[in-house]
Amino acid sequence: MFRILESQAPAKQTATDTISILSSRLQSATLLEDRRAAILGLRSFAKVYPASVASGALRGLISSLSHDADDVDTLKVVLETLLMLFNPHEASPEASEDIALWLADEFTQRQDNITVLLDLLETPDFYSRLYSLQLISAISSARPERTQECIYTAPLGISRLVAVLDDKREAVRSEGLLLLTSLTPSSPELQKLVAFENGFDRIFALIDAEGSLTHGGIVVQDCLSLLANLLRLNVSNQSFFRETGGVAKLVKLLGEVVKEQQAQDGLAEWAKPQHDKNVWGFVALLRLFLVRGGFGTQANQLAFWQSGVLQQVLLLAFSPALDITIRAEALTTCADIVRGNAGIQEGFAQLEVPSLPIDRITRQVNGSTPLNGTHTVNVIHGLLDLVLVSTSTHEFNARLAASECIKAYFYGHTPIRMHFLHRAIEGHISGGDEVVNILTTLIDSSDPKQSNDPYRSWMAAVLLFHLIYEDAEAKSLAVSVTEGDAENGEEVITCIQAIAGNMIDGVQKGIDERVSVGYLMLLCGWLFDDPDAVNDFLGEGSSIQSLVQIVAQSNMDKILVPGLCAMLLGIIYEFSTKDSPIPRMVLQPILASRLGRDKYVDRLTRLREHHLVRDFEVLPQSYGAHLERGLPDVYFDRTFIDFFKDNFSRLIRAIDRDPGMEVPVIANGIQKGISRELVDSLRAQLEDKNQTLQKAESDLLTLERKLGQEQSEHRKTKESSSVELGRIKSINEGLQKHHEDDLHRLEVQTRVTMENQQKQFESDVRSLQGQLESSRREAEESAAKIRDRHDAEVHDLKDTVRRIESELDKANKDHMQDLQTAHEEYSTKLENLQSRLDRAEEKAAEAEARAKRAAEEVKDTKDRASKAEADLMEREQSGKAVQTELDDLLMVLGDLEEKRAQDKKRLKALGEQTSDVEDEDDADSNEEGKEE
Repeated sequence: MFRILESQAPAKQTATDTISILSSRLQSATLLEDRRAAILGLRSFAKVYPASVASGALRGLISSLSHDADDVDTLKVVLETLLMLFNPHEASPEASEDIALWLADEFTQRQDNITVLLDLLETPDFYSRLYSLQLISAISSARPERTQECIYTAPLGISRLVAVLDDKREAVRSEGLLLLTSLTPSSPELQKLVAFENGFDRIFALIDAEGSLTHGGIVVQDCLSLLANLLRLNVSNQSFFRETGGVAKLVKLLGEVVKEQQAQDGLAEWAKPQHDKNVWGFVALLRLFLVRGGFGTQANQLAFWQSGVLQQVLLLAFSPALDITIRAEALTTCADIVRGNAGIQEGFAQLEVPSLPIDRITRQVNGSTPLNGTHTVNVIHGLLDLVLVSTSTHEFNARLAASECIKAYFYGHTPIRMHFLHRAIEGHISGGDEVVNILTTLIDSSDPKQSNDPYRSWMAAVLLFHLIYEDAEAKSLAVSVTEGDAENGEEVITCIQAIAGNMIDGVQKGIDERVSVGYLMLLCGWLFDDPDAVNDFLGEGSSIQSLVQIVAQSNMDKILVPGLCAMLLGIIYEFSTKDSPIPRMVLQPILASRLGRDKYVDRLTRLREHHLVRDFEVLPQSYGAHLERGLPDVYFDRTFIDFFKDNFSRLIRAIDRDPGMEVPVIANGIQKGISRELVDSLRAQLEDKNQTLQKAESDLLTLERKLGQEQSEHRKTKESSSVELGRIKSINEGLQKHHEDDLHRLEVQTRVTMENQQKQFESDVRSLQGQLESSRREAEESAAKIRDRHDAEVHDLKDTVRRIESELDKANKDHMQDLQTAHEEYSTKLENLQSRLDRAEEKAAEAEARAKRAAEEVKDTKDRASKAEADLMEREQSGKAVQTELDDLLMVLGDLEEKRAQDKKRLKALGEQTSDVEDEDDADSNEEGKEE
């Protein structure tokens, strides 16, 4: 029976089939009840099968938002179903992040879909408003940019969202607050629209309604986040905030916090965490108005100063009941308000702050006593107390922020900087209040707090570094500080030498690296571009040896101190001169031999690549909550890091600079130097030029006096000349009366005289022409005779030259033939002598040398013959020269024969025999010589 019933039962439907059927019913149903039933069915599957429901029914659900908007129940089910699609069950087989993106794309591809959701905000129904906001938030989380664009272009889109903040129902109001917070971080247009929809007043009203900063909960924190989004880097909104009285509202909130801190009962422990978050967020909000270098920063600083925000924040910073992170943020905010604004910087030092309790020292507090009995001190003194007196590691962030506040106080204000430095120097010299004096802290090496609190010396060094950084006047003032009394026989050392000595002692004793790093940062900034400070440092010669030893002998795992020491050595060498206590010529070999270029470059490179330097901008410079014990990893100051990175390449090349080059300059983009010898010579030339100029100026004064005298004499001469001119004019007037008659008479006389002279001239010309003609004929005849005689002489000379040349050629030929014959005979005889006289090698060598000398004499004879050939033009001397040369040649040949005869005699004396042929040849040669 049951089997029959089972066989007749319909087939089981899967979830996919059911979803498909419900989706079709939703699209085809005409009655509201049918659509609602289909939507309810789809809602039951939305959590587990989001992809199937979305693929079949999403467009139907979206269209139902507009078609069924009047039915609250149906609208609620549709919104719930859509929200389930965006947030499926974690165990769903179809759960995926892509579903949310697909859903968001379907909504944002058509503007009407977002507009429908915004229209639902006009309905008073709780769920319609709440679910619409949640659905828009889900869409914005998936596609934020497209959602912002749709809301921006929707009619009254932002107005409806901002109006939600006025809703009395907390859930709707909070959801609207969160949605606005997620929409506004990166859209300046939306930020402006929210602000101009009275957004600031509504947010402050919401903060007041939630219990303000002191008693408010998470909603206050969200309100501060929305305010931060609206004000961050938005100059227009910041200006609108100031103009609409927003600063006064900030002061009111701050006043409530300060009043609550001063109250006797205090705050409950359970409310303190949220209270601290709210206060910290509010103080961080103030910093958004104070971006360094921002367009509206100056106006915001002035508004905060005039409204009393700075004073209220200072009270928070010096409130010991507040968490240390809030106090640190408050001090950082004070620094941002003061920095770079001269008027505020000058008034800042006049403020009073509560004196913090200090358990480690006992000190008389000077200041006024307000009505509540709290002691107050000057703000600068209070900041120095916090920086230099407090030794707690947990207060490090506040100490660092106080240091930033002091640096902001004299930032960019030279008079305040010099005043601060003067006060520090005077306090150090007088010995009063040594605890909060940065110079005393740095110079006093016997301070026991260095080992327990390395940041005391570190922060003092950083403050002094900022006081003298790139300020020649401040450096010069600080250099004048000395230690020791010469009258009492004590050694006098300068401030630089004392600091350098403390640094070296700290390294040798193994004191915490932070102390040495602070000293080295200060020395590097002080000595850079200051030859006087470098000379002061080099006055203690042992410091250089100690620095070289630290760099050369340190372990490879130590990077910071050796690297900074190498940097300091490079700065010292770069800015030293030949007049330094250790001249450049002496300093360079020390660095090259004991340290070496490779190790110097390696130390600097390793320092540059160290993560504390390389990643300084992204590393937190604070004491983290995760550090339960130990010191924070804060070693460097931001300004020093910028200084080091900017000058790194220059310092790398410093050791390569020629010791003869000083004072680096930039020429054509290339770093070069100037020779000190050249500078000295130019100075000497300049002195000579100055003397010449002074002499020229004195000569100019003399000439000016002479010119004045001459001008006065000229005036006198001019006056007398005018008188004489008047007299001459009167005489001229008298002469003009008879001028015409005299002129006519003179013309007649002149005409007669000219006619007579012309006749006389013509007769003279004729006589001269005759004489000229006769002279020309005589000259031609004499020239012809001279020409004939010259041609005859030239012909005779040519014949004589040809005859002499023929005679000379014949003499040269005979001479050369005789020489050749003599040479051949002599060479033959030498070969015979060489073969026969083996035992007389030394004598034969001597004979050969003599033969060479004879050959040289023959060569000389040839040279003299060539000279005689050049003198052929001299007829009388040429013959004599040839005869002389021939006689000399015969004499040479005679000498050769005599030398040969002597050689034969010597050979015979040595027992050697000569052949008869040689004797006959000698006789024949003698006879031929006689015939010649």
